[in-house]
Amino acid sequence: MPSLYLLARPQFTPEYQRFLAAQHEVWLETAATDAERLLEFAGRICYMSFGSRQSPRDNFSFIRHLIDQGHESVLEHASWTFLLDSVSRSFTHQLVRHRIGFSFSQLSQQYYDHTEAEFLPPPGIENSPAALAAWRAAIEAARQAYRTIETQLRSDASDGDAGREWLRALRSAARSVLPNATATKIVVTANGRSLRHFLALRGSTAGDLEMRQVAGLLYAMLLDEAPSLVSDFENSAGQNEIPLITRRHIRA
Repeated sequence: MPSLYLLARPQFTPEYQRFLAAQHEVWLETAATDAERLLEFAGRICYMSFGSRQSPRDNFSFIRHLIDQGHESVLEHASWTFLLDSVSRSFTHQLVRHRIGFSFSQLSQQYYDHTEAEFLPPPGIENSPAALAAWRAAIEAARQAYRTIETQLRSDASDGDAGREWLRALRSAARSVLPNATATKIVVTANGRSLRHFLALRGSTAGDLEMRQVAGLLYAMLLDEAPSLVSDFENSAGQNEIPLITRRHIRA
């Protein structure tokens, strides 16, 4: 199973109070996380809706109203950084196609030694013994090929071969046989709007179970970090099943 480690979250600093004092404004705040308070404050700046101009909505309703009105650019102000571990290269090939609002730093196959690489079976393949046997045979052949290529290229090297770029070339040659099932690690930074788009697009993809597993982790993270951001989503999968994240079109 993939793992998610939250590395950084939005921090709403007291500087907003200094701004409001300079503007002779008062903000009647309601209970919310730092991320949600930041989003509400940014949204209110658009109309300077503080004090007598402040709507009676609480934070949850305010953010839901932004979403319902399609004013989701405000949601870009809150970003999270997290590490995904025990995910496959097959998954990350798809993940990095999400360019807007995402940043990535991934384990390098050119610099990191993969002679002891882990390979991750796709979810569900264990239900077919014949398919699983074929998968295991293929990854073992790839593992042995990687080791042979790296060992042989090292032994064939001349006395003048050395250094970082020589090692990079050697491992670049060896990694060419690694399959999409190779386990990897990737640090991701993404904003609230982009994470919502990811959940809507990837959370219920029938044919990509690993993607849904990660979507489930992100959904659970946002339920803790900023529940108003995902109040129109739900996980309709049963307990111990692959997550199925879908959007419910409910207006506040």
